[in-house]
Amino acid sequence: MKSRLRGWLIDIAVLAFATVEAVLTTLSEPTATAWFGVAAVLALLLRHRWPLPVYLLTLPAVAFLDVYVPAVVALYSISARYRNWWLLISCGLALTAGLFFPLPGPDEDFKASDLVLELIDSLMTAGGPILLGRFLQTRHELALRLEEVKQAREYERQLDAQVILTKERNQLAREMHDVVSHQVSLIAVQAGVVTVSTADPAVREAVEHIRTLSVNTLDELRHMVNLLRASGTPESELSPQPTLAELRRLIDNSGIDTQLVGTAPTGIEAPMQRAIYRTIQEALTNVRKHAPGAKATVEFRRDDSDLTVTVTNTAPTRPALALPSAQHGLVGLRERAALLDGRFHAGSTPDGGYQLRLRLPLT
Repeated sequence: MKSRLRGWLIDIAVLAFATVEAVLTTLSEPTATAWFGVAAVLALLLRHRWPLPVYLLTLPAVAFLDVYVPAVVALYSISARYRNWWLLISCGLALTAGLFFPLPGPDEDFKASDLVLELIDSLMTAGGPILLGRFLQTRHELALRLEEVKQAREYERQLDAQVILTKERNQLAREMHDVVSHQVSLIAVQAGVVTVSTADPAVREAVEHIRTLSVNTLDELRHMVNLLRASGTPESELSPQPTLAELRRLIDNSGIDTQLVGTAPTGIEAPMQRAIYRTIQEALTNVRKHAPGAKATVEFRRDDSDLTVTVTNTAPTRPALALPSAQHGLVGLRERAALLDGRFHAGSTPDGGYQLRLRLPLT
């Protein structure tokens, strides 16, 4: 906005200056060719769109009235737009000829040095706007090149940051594989040993369930390690992410007495399915960690505009173990809901249980 206002002010100043010159010249030497000065001044209004025709219209005012400000301004506009030096030189020579001729008559007293000075003055007057226009145009091009260099450097900085991030992700993947995978594998192996060595059916069933969970955890951990090593490339999208078709298997493997109320919706988009699946998975995990012996209810409700998923568990029947928790799971669920323009609520119930509610818009 400021640059446009400045351009308007410059145009007004140039037009006013050319008008004053044409008026003063016409008043001092009124002739029938005064219309050439009027045409030259009015033509400056179109110099940004058609600089070359405007320049040609200003030449008669130079030749017949000695009004050269419109021609100088038009020549500057040509130089600022075109790079063809043959065109610029031709236009400059045309203005030089208009300023230099006609020569003094034979009865007038003049010297050869006067002609040389007049020629130099004409050449400088014509060459000045050409050099100024090329200088400003070159400065503009250099500014654009400098901006391109800045963008290239910013892109290189982002690439360097991406390389550093890739190294950190690979290091994190190695740590997860070497530490967590090793520990979970030991749990699965020990559970398998207990399954073979024990004769108690209840213990065998519980240990077999622990082994199943350990194997599933290893599979998910392996997928997360591959995802980290892929470093966010298009191939690292979570293509094997779970859908609601696997919800029944999730509930059966949770080891919690869970009742499913309503039917899982079909035909909804994959991000919404993942959000619902992860919400139910986090809720059942929290029940297993913090409410031993509790029963859970997964309920689906759907109206014309929203889909509501509620996971409610009863109060625990056994004391819970002191397990570390930073509430990161609930924070992640709340972020998932926000990305889908939904709402998430988690809180205790009056009977001592806990409830998670996810409400997502269908449109």
